[in-house]
Amino acid sequence: MIRLRILLLATALLLGACGKEQLYQEQGYVFGTLVDVSIYGEEEPRARQAASAVLHEFQRLHDLLHAWQPSELSELNAAFAKGETRTVMPELAAMLRDAAQLSAQSGGLFNPAIGGLIEAWGFQADEFKPVLPDAEKIAALVRANPQMSDIVLSPTNDGGTTASSRNQAVRLDLGGYAKGYALDRAAELLRKRGIRNALVNIGGNIIALGQHGKRAWRVGIQHPRKPGALATLELHDGEAIGTSGDYQRYFELEGRRYSHLIDPRSGYPAQGVQALTVLTRGPRAGLLSDASSKPPFLAGTTGWRAAAAQMNLPEALLVDAQGNIHLTAALQKRLEFTDKEMRAEVVP
Repeated sequence: MIRLRILLLATALLLGACGKEQLYQEQGYVFGTLVDVSIYGEEEPRARQAASAVLHEFQRLHDLLHAWQPSELSELNAAFAKGETRTVMPELAAMLRDAAQLSAQSGGLFNPAIGGLIEAWGFQADEFKPVLPDAEKIAALVRANPQMSDIVLSPTNDGGTTASSRNQAVRLDLGGYAKGYALDRAAELLRKRGIRNALVNIGGNIIALGQHGKRAWRVGIQHPRKPGALATLELHDGEAIGTSGDYQRYFELEGRRYSHLIDPRSGYPAQGVQALTVLTRGPRAGLLSDASSKPPFLAGTTGWRAAAAQMNLPEALLVDAQGNIHLTAALQKRLEFTDKEMRAEVVP
């Protein structure tokens, strides 16, 4: 993850003047990916201030949650490794409680406690080297079985919270949680500023507010192996879409692809799935678009539908290793495939 530079690649796509559409866009780089804030129907100064507030909030969260550079989270990991107790800020304590609940709901497939495995595979870095980790080290980390339920959060007399771990192998990596959390924070900040119509995109995790003029926001689902979109759909107010895929953070070795999506049961990158997309809505739409897409991806072609149902995701789509499309009937109703000849297996 690279620090967001305040020179932000700011671009105002103002089709201003009276009677014409106004769309303001500002971009930056944070959470290791490109982020984009689009605001419709506001004057440029107001839109710029709102977009800037969102991007600065993203940077704050990036600094708070960085897993391998100095941060509140990395200091907590250091305390866990030493068997120590540490005071944590209320926001981070709330995140850990929430992540633990989601992990329990997923049967442990969503597991932010496996940062040690992610590091062993070389994915806690800005660049990924095509090197396999030591098999015995992976096996030892799997046997240690770090879980979110190992973390103990305790209230203090002064109203604060301390955190400790019953398992010194717990190493937190909230990379599968932070982008979604940030989307919800962005929506909250924009609404507080009176922004009614906006689209926020963090590396393919997208949340919509209001509309793009007289129409809904139309977004694309990235094709996991080709440039451009696999399909498009209209995203309505309060809805979010997110994809877990093997095509952004990965390396290839001897013709095989290894992605950052590690199965905690085996300790190895999940195989057999190229991408898993979910559509979510409600007050935690952004968070769920990120965290809840991981369990169905890791469950694979035989278990993805059950895992999606377990995470309360009626609208989901999976692209398997051969590029075949599997999707729920509820999502099929919303999608328009870019290839009109596309055939998909539809499940209830």
